[in-house]
Amino acid sequence: MKIKQSVSKKQRRLRIRLAVLLALVGLFLLVGLLAPYLVPNDPTATSAAHMNEAPNSQFPLGTDRYGRCIFSRVLSGTGISVFSAMGLVAILFVVGTALGMACGYFGGILDAVVMRLADCFLSFPQMVLAIAVAGILGGGTGNAMLALGLTGWTLYARMARSSTMALKSEPFIQAARLSGNGTLQILVRHVLPNILGPLVVSAATQIGSVMVGIAGLSFLGIGVTPPTPEWGSMINENRAYMQLAPWAVLAPAAAIVVTVMIFNYLGDTIRDLADVKGT
Repeated sequence: MKIKQSVSKKQRRLRIRLAVLLALVGLFLLVGLLAPYLVPNDPTATSAAHMNEAPNSQFPLGTDRYGRCIFSRVLSGTGISVFSAMGLVAILFVVGTALGMACGYFGGILDAVVMRLADCFLSFPQMVLAIAVAGILGGGTGNAMLALGLTGWTLYARMARSSTMALKSEPFIQAARLSGNGTLQILVRHVLPNILGPLVVSAATQIGSVMVGIAGLSFLGIGVTPPTPEWGSMINENRAYMQLAPWAVLAPAAAIVVTVMIFNYLGDTIRDLADVKGT
């Protein structure tokens, strides 16, 4: 009885934590959507009269070496960083899960080809491969997402494949097949719901990693290109002026740290909640 009460209390705490984290994620999304209406200044407007200006009433987080408002640029960069990461993870989630389920269910040549392709991508460090691809394709949000996405799908493909292989011989799958359900119906209605939990946890955690990857490519000058306000490129543009105007570097760096921590904590909370429900 005491064990059940302890589990119930832990579930309540985790649910409260999950609600708070989801609210924070929703706030980031809202800021990203409404950024054009929230910024106090034009994020791309330069001004020689306000170069490297300290935080004040007109510029809450100061200005950079071009006189641009850091606060406005950080707000505008929220949409680029968060939506780019979430959009890429959503695509990788769908593609990787679909491929993994197909490989696990059908096996044969499809499984061999897809898994060997995954092995080829995994043989290179993700960031090194992303830098090489982004360097060839050039800068831009789309190219940075493509470079990071080359290896990102393998995580979901491997997880979905192993889980599907374990499930396809279960009695309820056999019963669904004998009752006349087609392959697509079995995969979508019977297999997918049973393997979705770990995949969602991995997706929530990967959002932070992808966000850091996009910022890293932008920092190296092969991701989102200036004057587009993106946190990684903002750090790169102002790192030479760290002693003169540290706010121009610390503000976007803090935005990256806080956002990544929230998404990583969200993934951990979803995983913990799933573990508690399974006990």
